[in-house]
Amino acid sequence: MRVVTISATYGTAGGRIGPAVAERLGVPFVDRAIPSAVAQELGCTLEEALAHDDRAERGLGRLLSGAVRLPTVTFGGVDMYVPGPVPLAPEEFVRRTERVMRETARGQGGVFLGRAGAVVLAGHRGALHVRLDAPVERRVRQTVTLAGMGEREAREVIDDNDRARVAYWRHFYRADPADPGHYHLAADSTTIPVQAVVELIVLAAAALD
Repeated sequence: MRVVTISATYGTAGGRIGPAVAERLGVPFVDRAIPSAVAQELGCTLEEALAHDDRAERGLGRLLSGAVRLPTVTFGGVDMYVPGPVPLAPEEFVRRTERVMRETARGQGGVFLGRAGAVVLAGHRGALHVRLDAPVERRVRQTVTLAGMGEREAREVIDDNDRARVAYWRHFYRADPADPGHYHLAADSTTIPVQAVVELIVLAAAALD
C-alpha cells in the first residue's frame, strides 16, 4: 500500500493537497482519525487526545512553544501536585499516535498529514516524505485568500503554528521539521498551483515502486 507523509507549514494548503493526493493514490487520508483512535485506545475523551495532537488548533505544540509546563510528574522533570486523577503523560499520547500511524501504514497505507510523519514512518519501505513550505509573506497571502482571514490574523496564526510545530518536533524527536534530510520532495505550494503539486507528489510516489 502506498504511504505518503506530508509536513506542511501553515498557509501551504496541506489540508487540500493531502486529501487530493490520497484520492489519486486510492488510499485513505489519515488525519482526524488519528486522535479518535488514540482516544479509544487510552480510554480518554476525544478532547483530551486533541489537546495533545500536533494537528489540533490548540494542541500540545502550542503549550510547548509557550514554555508552559504541564502539571505531570513525567513531563520535563516537573514534580507538581495535581488535584484529582493524574493525567496521562504527553509522551503516552505521542507513543499511541506513532503506533496508530505505523499500524495504519502497514495495514492499508495512506497519506499522513503532520505529526512528524517523516520521522515516525522513516523506516517504512516505499514511503514518500514530502515537505510543503514557502516564505512567510507568500503563506500569509495564501491564507488570506483560502481562509478568508485578515492579514494580521493570518500572520499571527502562521507564527503560532510555526513555533508550535517546531517545538513538537524538537521536544519529542530532537529534530527540525525544516531539515531537508527528512524528505524526498519539497515544494512551494504558494507558487506552484495546488493541482500541480498534487501531480508531483503522485508521480513521485509512483516512482518509488
